[in-house]
Amino acid sequence: MQKSKQNLKIQFFVTSLSIVLFVLKFVAYFMTHSLSVLSDALESIVNVLAGLIGLYSLYVASKPKDKDHPYGHGKAEFVSAAFEGSLIITAGFIILYESILTFFEPTSLHNLDNGIWVLLSTAVLNMAAGLGAKAIGKKNKSLALSSSGQHLLIDSYTTYAVVIGIGLVMYTGYTGIDAIIAIAMGLWIIYNGYKIIRESLAGIMDEADMALLESVIHELNLIRHPNWIDMHNLRVIKYGALMHIDCHLTVPWYFNVNEAHTAVDAFTNLIKNKFGDSVEFFVHTDGCMPFSCPICTIENCEKRKSPFQKKLEWNKDNVLSDLKHQMN
Repeated sequence: MQKSKQNLKIQFFVTSLSIVLFVLKFVAYFMTHSLSVLSDALESIVNVLAGLIGLYSLYVASKPKDKDHPYGHGKAEFVSAAFEGSLIITAGFIILYESILTFFEPTSLHNLDNGIWVLLSTAVLNMAAGLGAKAIGKKNKSLALSSSGQHLLIDSYTTYAVVIGIGLVMYTGYTGIDAIIAIAMGLWIIYNGYKIIRESLAGIMDEADMALLESVIHELNLIRHPNWIDMHNLRVIKYGALMHIDCHLTVPWYFNVNEAHTAVDAFTNLIKNKFGDSVEFFVHTDGCMPFSCPICTIENCEKRKSPFQKKLEWNKDNVLSDLKHQMN
């Protein structure tokens, strides 16, 4: 919950900054009449809208789970990111359309020297805020905040490109450079909008996060208790800052309920020590079978039916299986 509040505060700052930079870029456009500057300003409109949407989605995502949303409200971030990506792509096509028209019918540019300094200041502010928001979003596992940070970074890159373009126009006197830079910006913006939509749809469809899955498996292998004879049917799903882990954990068949519960507690505490308290578990315990003996590392087990042969190292290929493991 603390992370959700932090995400909300950072997103509020990002949204406020986007509004200020949007105003500054339009000031630069009215100073220069540059199409590439206008394209950059139009992208900022998207950033403002995306920031407001992201702010609302983080507010929704920060709500605790309830009877209508037993898995919490974290998926609101995925919906927000998908809408933001759609807005980005729309802005990219608008920029392409205006740029192509202006390339064949160039407009006069003026007051470029003053406009370039206004743009440069917005680029620096955007980059600093974007790097900060993206870092905190990654740390807190917030797609909405990471997307907002990525938007600010993209905005700073495109602004730097515009600054370079204006500098070339001032140096060469060829105004067609302005339209060329704007066309390149439009294509870049469309590509990044596609990536944001792709990532958000993956979250909505509960696509497996293989990097996160391998990280969980790695931690379990580091401090693996002998009573955790086997693990299978592992599922790791991330909704905003909340992570859900489902799995089947094989324990000795002769354990009573309290002993099995203790084994599960040790298992879940290991994950929480690494990934924080924002983890929810659904661990089903299975009793071991005779075919489990060859991979069981419990020493001096009086119930053993066959000798130990080899410790089974968990990896993403064997823990995703629906079946208990055994030696081939």
